[in-house]
Amino acid sequence: MPAAHIRRPSRTAAPHRPAVGSVLLSGVEVVREGCVEPFLHVRPTLSSSSVRWAGLAVEDYSIPECIIQRHEHIENFLHVVLRGSVKYEVVTRGKTLQFDANPGTTFILPRGTIDEVRWRGATHRVAVAIHRSLLTGALDETAHESDIELTEHWNLTDPNIVAVLLAMTTDLDGGSPAGRLYGESLANALAVYLLNRYTVRRYTPVGYHGGLPGYRLKRVLDHIGDNLAEDLSLSQLAAVAGMSPHYFAELFRVSTGYAPHRYVLLQRVERAKQSLRGPGRSIIEVGLEAGFQNPSHFARIFRKFVGTSPSRFQSEMQSARRLNDVKSLSVDHAMRHGPFGEHSHPSG
Repeated sequence: MPAAHIRRPSRTAAPHRPAVGSVLLSGVEVVREGCVEPFLHVRPTLSSSSVRWAGLAVEDYSIPECIIQRHEHIENFLHVVLRGSVKYEVVTRGKTLQFDANPGTTFILPRGTIDEVRWRGATHRVAVAIHRSLLTGALDETAHESDIELTEHWNLTDPNIVAVLLAMTTDLDGGSPAGRLYGESLANALAVYLLNRYTVRRYTPVGYHGGLPGYRLKRVLDHIGDNLAEDLSLSQLAAVAGMSPHYFAELFRVSTGYAPHRYVLLQRVERAKQSLRGPGRSIIEVGLEAGFQNPSHFARIFRKFVGTSPSRFQSEMQSARRLNDVKSLSVDHAMRHGPFGEHSHPSG
């Protein structure tokens, strides 16, 4: 189909600023020959689709030499080569560009970009689709932008972007033990970084002071406590506070001393510790009730924060409880049978 007949998402037209929490991308998709298709026609080794991070999709691929046929990016696009030193050729805007790719080579493309890429060797890469709401949600509360345009880069190296994407894929590979909250926190950090470095119009970072107003903080903390077993998300907590995800995350950190995802993990660990102190509780039951995805996630996070396994902690608590019971019995016995107890027979 001629390029003129392919549906092209507008880079500037946006009737409103969507709430980031309402946008879930099914994957990294493009328009090819008039149809919406996956960016690559191979199954990713890792994907954020099952975790449902709001505002972006992350996919990890290992693929051989290939040609990625002409396509148009529906969303803002980020692409990083993790392994492989190969030559590649980009056909875009009527030009043919030739580059050498190495670990760290990065693409940043605004939505609506049309291109074809020919890879001359095998690579391991991460592809990311970023909805505009993730970028606008990372703006200061006083900004009223409904869309953000990224600058186009075909052969960039940025260690900070690589570090964030590696943290995302590591979280996915580990089963996302914190659920959506940690991944969305990383996505928010990525959006802030892109806003400060790779937009057509530059946005100055805002310093945050004073923390959340008391009533908003209480509302969020109560919501966390009441829903600790649920898969909490950054967008959800921001909505409870009535502010954008980035603004909320920064002020929450100022108020509590913790990033939202770390605070939630600490609360889950504390709830698990309380449950493990009680009698007759199974480790699996305690972990699930505290909000952990599965027993291995529970054991790993519990050991990280407490320094021991849930089973050992439970055993130690039970031993301490039995010891206290024995001491209580001994004290009671002494009170009853000691020199002045009710069963003693003092002379005189």
